[in-house]
Amino acid sequence: MGYVRRRVRASADAWAHLAGGSGTALLAWGALLRVLVVAVAGLVGLGPRAVPGAVRAARAVADRERARLSRLGAPLPEVGPSPADPRTALRDPVVRREFGWVALHAVFGLGTGLLGLALPLHAVQDLTFPLWFRLLRPEDGAPGIVWWRIDGLPDALLVGLAGVAWLVAAVAFGPALARAQARPGRRLLAPPPGVDLSLRVAELTATRAAALDAHAVELRRIERSLHDGTQNRLVAVNVLLGAARRAVRRDPARADEILERAQQAAEQALGELRTVVRGILPPVLDDRGLAGALAGLAGGCAVPCRLTVDVPVRCAVAVEATAYFVVAEALTNVVRHSSAGAVDVTVRRERDRLLVTVSDDGHGDADEARGSGLTGVRRRVEAYDGRMTLTSPPGGPTRMHVELPCGS
Repeated sequence: MGYVRRRVRASADAWAHLAGGSGTALLAWGALLRVLVVAVAGLVGLGPRAVPGAVRAARAVADRERARLSRLGAPLPEVGPSPADPRTALRDPVVRREFGWVALHAVFGLGTGLLGLALPLHAVQDLTFPLWFRLLRPEDGAPGIVWWRIDGLPDALLVGLAGVAWLVAAVAFGPALARAQARPGRRLLAPPPGVDLSLRVAELTATRAAALDAHAVELRRIERSLHDGTQNRLVAVNVLLGAARRAVRRDPARADEILERAQQAAEQALGELRTVVRGILPPVLDDRGLAGALAGLAGGCAVPCRLTVDVPVRCAVAVEATAYFVVAEALTNVVRHSSAGAVDVTVRRERDRLLVTVSDDGHGDADEARGSGLTGVRRRVEAYDGRMTLTSPPGGPTRMHVELPCGS
């Protein structure tokens, strides 16, 4: 049953990817036509002035495809603005690769997308045909590739069996078609080897800075928690013990009351210490694993929370701790700020990525600049070379999607 559910989910994701790729393929057609017009204009000496516009059009579509592919898998870095000088632009290897991708994606990408989307559409059409075949004349047959005459329900049920075959083909070939559609973009839109190395160095430098910032913020949080909470409790315990020592001879009953207050303060200090330790690395992750730890968060959430965890193999401890922190902070924001009636948390592993999605039906308009803890979440995620995407239009819903690398 789990295998069937994973196959259906993979097929649904593949159809969504094919639809997105078909959209960028249509945009690629527009960019390709502009490039062809510039090429023809170049034959009569009018091309150089129009080259920058064609380059910008190809770059805009390529950047959109890079962003789409980055959301689906390994990130493809943007390559920056296109060269303004026509000769420099035409000699730029990145521009040439983008022109090649535009031509290939406009034809192959659109064709692959239409084929992949046609399979489930044919499946739905033929599977439902027994319900509406009486609306057609028998001599018209059935839409699609069915060639036989439809004289009654048995013939219509045969069309329904053809729909089952279409559905099997859609589930079997949908993910492969999505990968085939994305492959040219993965190869041609990635920076050339030398550029890729320099961009990766810059990316790692920024990631290291984010990690150091996140570490400093975490140290300040721990220091503040210890200073404002635990330290004050321990000072109170020390003061109470001194008072009890002075009162033990003069007023034993009073000393016993003071010792009881000191014991309560010590218990509160221990509780606050446990809270600080859980914030560093929740022990429940070791005891119950990521699924059990998140179940505890969902069960303790004041807003009804539906949790789905599909992580068959455990990830690194630091990755699980980050995922736990992300969900905990997101649920806290939902309770404090969203006025939501329900929240969904989905955690699943796809190859070498751990995907965490938290969505609620609240009023939306979440903003990282307003001090809701989202900046801390982003820094912590980026410190592990992950990505965070926040979608929260006014009126809702709010959706936070986090991807964390977790090894192969």
